[in-house]
Amino acid sequence: MCNNFNKKFIDEASKALRDQNEDASDDAYGYMKQAAAIAIKGVLQNEGGPFGCVIIKGGEIIGRGNNKVTSSNDPTAHAEIMAIREACKTLNSFQLEDCIIYTSCEPCPMCLGAIYWARPKKVYYGCSKTDAAKIGFDDKFIYQELNMELSKRKIPFEQLNREEAMKAFKAWEEKEDKIEY
Repeated sequence: MCNNFNKKFIDEASKALRDQNEDASDDAYGYMKQAAAIAIKGVLQNEGGPFGCVIIKGGEIIGRGNNKVTSSNDPTAHAEIMAIREACKTLNSFQLEDCIIYTSCEPCPMCLGAIYWARPKKVYYGCSKTDAAKIGFDDKFIYQELNMELSKRKIPFEQLNREEAMKAFKAWEEKEDKIEY
């Protein structure tokens, strides 16, 4: 009797865990489907490139975005950036604690940086950066530039008037009521 009870309990627990994992998987696929749909809608409305993003917290979408670079004349208006801005506004926070990002493509270097600053707990992506490169969105040159000496980059970088700029850092360092991030 104990063995049958234990076996029945283990079987039911396994089924519940399996069902729970399947539900989570269905949700994840659904959120990615929404990110892709947002990307397609943006393309059809001539807003920008084929990229979409949704941000989830507690099972609810708190941020959406699609690429609007060409329609807004803003090179930073990538899907992830737009969604991060909306989600942070929704949460009234500059961090996406316990949030999950679903983006239709592996993030570019700029969006990757924004994602790390926002600190979500996970990112799911659909297409790879290789897929993006095949249709003309190749970020390889940015990654190469990051590894070059500043003076050898295609856009030259030169330090100028560091002493003046350091005044802002000193003000920050001395500020007692700053909000660190």
